[in-house]
Amino acid sequence: MTAAVLAAQGVGFAYRGSGPVLADVSVEVTPGRGVALVGESGAGKTTLLRLLLGLARPTSGRIVFDGAELSPRDRAQMRAFRRGVQTVFQDPYSSLDPRQRVGRIVAEPLRSLGLPTTRPASMDEHVAAALEAVGLAPETARRYPHEFSGGQRQRIAIARAIVCEPRVLLADEPVSALDVSTRVRIVDLLAELRETRGLTVVMVSHDLAVVATLCQHTAVLEQGRIVEQGDTAAVLGSPRHPYTRRLIGSVPRLPHRPPANP
Repeated sequence: MTAAVLAAQGVGFAYRGSGPVLADVSVEVTPGRGVALVGESGAGKTTLLRLLLGLARPTSGRIVFDGAELSPRDRAQMRAFRRGVQTVFQDPYSSLDPRQRVGRIVAEPLRSLGLPTTRPASMDEHVAAALEAVGLAPETARRYPHEFSGGQRQRIAIARAIVCEPRVLLADEPVSALDVSTRVRIVDLLAELRETRGLTVVMVSHDLAVVATLCQHTAVLEQGRIVEQGDTAAVLGSPRHPYTRRLIGSVPRLPHRPPANP
């Protein structure tokens, strides 16, 4: 069995002065096997994603990276973690600094990690390669975020995430702020990156169609607990837990209309 690259083990979390947001949550991320975190608003999905990103520490349990507990005080481990695990946020309009050119935005992980590619020519080459990988021309690097559409901005955000060649991409509702046709193109892009780069995607999403397309494993959260998890096809196709069945049943469907007479 393939070892997990990233895992939550019996994780609990509570914000100061409030009740628990997560309780005894365990989920594993194995290479090449995408994981979806689904549930209603307030279920704890984004909090779990923040823990997996190392942006917060669990109040109980632990986050494990490459078999070792994630420790913010271990600088060597955190450097390897930051290179191996990158993120794409929900809103492509607020996640890019409007004062910086795209090239500098995309290169930010290379600078912050102090990778050997930080010679100007080499950095420019890496930025151009990342932009091309997401379907944008290299000259995009000279422009500013406000010159692009929402879908193009999300491609820029994805380029920033993959420029340091991570193993895992954590995505918080990466297509929910986009129109339907743009969502399809971004989902296709993520699927292509998964295949061509061996990128493992961990995604928070309300869109079960996106989940079915990108993720082989699905964990369903209700009020801070995982009530069901397993192969996506089984969880979405034959849900065992009543909450999962309600979640799937709440997906809007277009009313059936008989075909028009010719």
